[in-house]
Amino acid sequence: MEQRCEKLIVYANQRLHEDMANSTYQDFSDRTTRLSVQFSQAVSFLEPEILSIPAETLQRYLDEDVLIPYRRTLTEIVRNRAHVLSAQMEQLLSAAGEMAGSPSDIFSAFTNADLKFPIISDDKGRETELTEVRYISFLKSPNRDVRKSAFQALFSTYGSYRNMLASTFSANAKQALFFARARGFQSTRASALFYNRIPEHVYDNLVETVNAHLPLLHRYMSLRKRLLKVDALHMYDLYVPMVPDVSMEYPFAEAKETVLESLAPLGREYQAVLQAAFAERWMDKYENRGKRGGAYSWGAYGVHPYVLLNHKNDLSGIFTMAHEMGHALHTYYSNQAQPYQYAGYRIFVAEVASTCNEALLIHHLLSKVEKKEERLYLINHFLEEFRTTVFRQTMFAEFEQKTHMLVAQGEPLTADRLCELYRNCNERYFGPDVVLDTGIEMEWARIPHFYTPFYVYQYATGFSAAIALSQRILDADGAEDYLRFLSGGCSQDPIDLLRGAGVDMTTPAPIEHALGVFSSLLDQMEDSLSGQ
Repeated sequence: MEQRCEKLIVYANQRLHEDMANSTYQDFSDRTTRLSVQFSQAVSFLEPEILSIPAETLQRYLDEDVLIPYRRTLTEIVRNRAHVLSAQMEQLLSAAGEMAGSPSDIFSAFTNADLKFPIISDDKGRETELTEVRYISFLKSPNRDVRKSAFQALFSTYGSYRNMLASTFSANAKQALFFARARGFQSTRASALFYNRIPEHVYDNLVETVNAHLPLLHRYMSLRKRLLKVDALHMYDLYVPMVPDVSMEYPFAEAKETVLESLAPLGREYQAVLQAAFAERWMDKYENRGKRGGAYSWGAYGVHPYVLLNHKNDLSGIFTMAHEMGHALHTYYSNQAQPYQYAGYRIFVAEVASTCNEALLIHHLLSKVEKKEERLYLINHFLEEFRTTVFRQTMFAEFEQKTHMLVAQGEPLTADRLCELYRNCNERYFGPDVVLDTGIEMEWARIPHFYTPFYVYQYATGFSAAIALSQRILDADGAEDYLRFLSGGCSQDPIDLLRGAGVDMTTPAPIEHALGVFSSLLDQMEDSLSGQ
């Protein structure tokens, strides 16, 4: 039943994503959402029913041949025993699930539909409506006035709704705490990490290790200030390329071939699957009217994954292709190797395969490039990946932890309190060379992942694991272990799957290794620019 439900959900939503204005598939999508809630309610009795079986009897069942394929699933249910309620209470919590999603729904509806930003001038002086999608493009503009205008327009708009957005943020944190405590957890974080089978010290280890290496980020900010030749580095100066006037274009066919070449270290089998994906049209390649923006890989068990792209012929486009095909092949390998109940890999490892592909791609591109300017441009690109994924997402994780602790202590999350916490995090992370412009303290209000509590830290851990794995692959002794990891699904805990591939995320070593790569790239850029 779950597989059938999954296929309906994926089909309805992927058809909708072809054209978001299509009312037929809007209806299909809404109906599958309701169906999913109804299904969840209908099967909510199962875990309490299983746990009502005496432990000795259940263990005897687990030794029966017919249940061996479900032994891990049933063992996990037993592990959850202390957090599973009576059948009646489980049904009540399940029914409350749709209501509990209201803060996230309100945030999404407001920011995606109702929130309107001012008209600003682009690089060519044309009046253009600012949107969230266009915001980063404006911040990459070589025209500093355009960057400043976009920054001020975006955050002044969010600031106009600061109290409503703080209330929504607070409501989401409160509902998450309610469900955590209802199930006997001490905190929202404990609940979130328990179900992903991640020890809490992994979270603390990430924050502590990155904090110990913040001088690297400060050094990078200092280099950015020097290369941009500004007296003061502002928050709106953080996304513009430090190496301007370099055009690196990758039309789809060329991007495809380059990605194939870059992933050669993973072996012939991996490349054969990737070639089949290209040949069999797993991808919706180009932007189209009404089509959903961004990029993703998604599919249902028993059907190969599909990849939505909006390909652009720039460096970002080729990295997005490599990233999403990493997700797709992770899903493919897991589905091929695992039965349905163990095919779906957990979020903690979801970004590993995608980022590993990016790491292999940047290594390939750097090995081929001849012009100094292009080499610096590529290094700049990957340094930004580190900044926005390891440093920035860890800052988000630290801010999120503080806000949920305040809620647990009964403290109100007012707009002023949230802004103060967020500004303090920015000040510590970015260091003395960055001016904290008025408005940046509202950035918490535009981060949708905060509505899935304790999610963002996994971008930083996944990136760190991927960097370590890519190095093992390039050293020619890690590809076989890596493919076993891709095939693991959720047949083992995420920590054990990564450990089997040669990376132990319970230690600081992978994060320190990743930050060592960041330091090395920073050295290369500084050495290349010495004397300038």
